[in-house]
Amino acid sequence: MRTIYAISLSALSLLVGTLAADRPADAAEPIIIASTGGAYDRALKEAWFDPFTAETGIPVTIVSATNAEMRAKAAAMVKAGNVTWDLYLEGEIQAASEAHRLVTEDLTEFCRQFSTKADLASNACAAGGALLQSTATLLAYRQDEGMNEHPRTWADMWDTKAFPGGRAFPNFDDPWRVLAAALLADGVKKDELFPLDVDRAFAKLDEIRDEVTVWWKTGDQSVQGFRNGEYDLGQIWLTRARAMKNDALPIGWSYEASFLVGDRVAVVKGAPNRENALKLIAFWLDNPEVQAKACDVLSCTPPSTEAIALMSEKTRQSMPTPEDIKTNVIVPDAVWINANAAMLLQRWNNWVR
Repeated sequence: MRTIYAISLSALSLLVGTLAADRPADAAEPIIIASTGGAYDRALKEAWFDPFTAETGIPVTIVSATNAEMRAKAAAMVKAGNVTWDLYLEGEIQAASEAHRLVTEDLTEFCRQFSTKADLASNACAAGGALLQSTATLLAYRQDEGMNEHPRTWADMWDTKAFPGGRAFPNFDDPWRVLAAALLADGVKKDELFPLDVDRAFAKLDEIRDEVTVWWKTGDQSVQGFRNGEYDLGQIWLTRARAMKNDALPIGWSYEASFLVGDRVAVVKGAPNRENALKLIAFWLDNPEVQAKACDVLSCTPPSTEAIALMSEKTRQSMPTPEDIKTNVIVPDAVWINANAAMLLQRWNNWVR
């Protein structure tokens, strides 16, 4: 028995050694990326991660978490010197904050290689991370058959007589967009929105609080809430609304009630698989067809103009027009939001509890 065991163990060692030799040396460990789950992750996996793995042999593992969990986890890992993630997704506004800079690698030098790519937006690669996509946070609604009037503005969100049903708002550590919607519903003009009148916003939110049936913390939760009939009108991401429409759910949305937002992918300081993580980012920025495939599913705007040209006509028609952007879509004041983030979150947590 000892002889048989020794031969088997030797054969096994030879087999493992052969497999290791055939596998790229830098593919031994997967890239770990944290994202928000659900349809968003599926779109990125199919369009970006899987083709990257097929080309390089480097696996990509997704960890799902809320935005608040990602920020807290990244900060804790860096502080403890025990980093297990390589990348995580962050909102465009937060990616410009001091808190973000403290826990992520400065990509300025890495980004130089993309500065001459004519198809990429000027902000496609920045110190705080690479731009994945731009999209909108907007008013979405259940589009029932025979519905003659559709909600278009945040004032309509507050009009429970004309548009009955449960409401949904996000509840994570980024409350500015809920406060901004409340102020617009209260009659504040688009170009007078910032700095936010926080007291006035909370007073307006008091009027609708009892109608809110879903306080979602992740994009996937906003999808499930709509799918399960838990709300009829909600403030959600366009990427999630489009994913639901692709699944034939009766959803519509309005660009007259929208805020321009975006996602960046950032490298955690001390990332264990840093070099391969940078390869994954470069793969995104260098391949318009990859960006196009993801944004075709999510109805987002990719950083490459070539990618936009590759997207389907149906998707391009569902995106905000230049006139929508000029007239309706609000670009948030990132400097003011970051400077007041702690105050906003404290006030929000005291109110929402």
